Amino acid sequence: MTPTPHAPETPHDLIGIGIGPANLSLAALAHPLTHLRTAFYDQHPRFTWHPGLLLDDATVQVPFLADLVTLADPTSPWSFLNHLKDRERLYPFYFAEHFHVRRTEYDAYCRWVADRLPALHFGHRVDAVHWNPEHALFEIDFTRPAADGEAAPPGRARARNVVLGIGSEPHVPTPLRPLAADPALPVLHAADYLTHRDTLLAAGHITVVGTGQSGAEIFLDLLRRRPTGRERLHWIGRTEAFAPMEYSKLGLEHFTPDHTRYFHALPEHVRDRLVPAQWQLHKAIDAATIAAIHDELYRRTLHGGWPDTVLTPGVHVRTAGRLATGGIELHLEHPRQHTRTRLTTDAVVLATGHRQRPLDRLLAALAPHRDRAGRPRVDEHFRLTLDPSVTGTVYVQNAELHTHGVGAPDLGLAAWRSATILNHLTGGQTYPLPARTAFTTFGLRPRTPQAPPTRRAARLTPLAEGT
Repeated sequence: MTPTPHAPETPHDLIGIGIGPANLSLAALAHPLTHLRTAFYDQHPRFTWHPGLLLDDATVQVPFLADLVTLADPTSPWSFLNHLKDRERLYPFYFAEHFHVRRTEYDAYCRWVADRLPALHFGHRVDAVHWNPEHALFEIDFTRPAADGEAAPPGRARARNVVLGIGSEPHVPTPLRPLAADPALPVLHAADYLTHRDTLLAAGHITVVGTGQSGAEIFLDLLRRRPTGRERLHWIGRTEAFAPMEYSKLGLEHFTPDHTRYFHALPEHVRDRLVPAQWQLHKAIDAATIAAIHDELYRRTLHGGWPDTVLTPGVHVRTAGRLATGGIELHLEHPRQHTRTRLTTDAVVLATGHRQRPLDRLLAALAPHRDRAGRPRVDEHFRLTLDPSVTGTVYVQNAELHTHGVGAPDLGLAAWRSATILNHLTGGQTYPLPARTAFTTFGLRPRTPQAPPTRRAARLTPLAEGT
């Protein structure tokens, strides 16, 4: 048996489960803290970040300063700028003047960090987390494949604290799940787009479902690769418009710690109403992508005629089925218009987003406290609320949209959240964080009402006698 990264009898101060950008940020900021024993596990053989969506021209929707560490520690050796320096690309980047880097470049940066952090252990699938009250430690059970492909004997690690960063998983709407599960049909989630792009392009007619950023990028990529006049593309989605993302400077302040603290302090029912209302902050389309789509469509009208494309917002798929001819039939509904129709297509790309991976499998033995909707309660330090008998702490990353707001999945808050967790873990200001981060003041600061001072009656000066 291959030895585990650390002897089981030696407890860690912190074990991370999942190695996406969130926990990678935490591992990078924890690395110089030599008094902390940390380990991070992920079931994948190496770091991976949405490989099916690494389109050549797609950019990350946050500036390069929102890397894994800079907004908490600009001097960190794990910054994006230090990555460029290490690769001797600092001057080319300087002259390129790219404030928003390509997604492929961000992925390369994350892999550069992941390849150099010794606390990361890929190829380890965590199966369960238990609390051992006798030793006051968490026990993390994992399996890993052996060299011959067979599963190695299970392993166990122990830790005083745990952080979950297991990320999200592709969401397939219920009416389309039977089709997506059929390997013979070209119905796939956007997460697998690049893997199956050639198969899609060979289809006669293609439908993209979903009017967010991924849907826009995939529609544009398909459009550019189809011949003029024979595009045969349909793009539909639930939102009322192909809406631009809110990207004004004050609008972006919703992705600051100030807004996160304000949101967390709101009552649960208010938070639940607010998140869907803020969809244009994080689920809409980058304005540059919208412009590129319009430019490409317009270019195809220069010699007369219109491109063979249909773009329809405000539509959802009620049901779907496979035709005897091998095609796919989507039953569409426009709720505002109260109309229904059928769309026959040969391939479908589901740009229908991701959903948080359920924590229940890992946390079943810990029975975390839940809110009225059955979601785990998360405090301001990103800790799950557990039974008082569990004296260790379970932190969560990118699983707190319902308690911390639209900034939860945003890369720009990763370093701040990681620093917050490490500060709480160490009991000090290991990473000093700013008290204020936005010009906007979110909400009114209640003050104790004070009674106005008693007014004295005005004293009259007697008139001089005889006047």
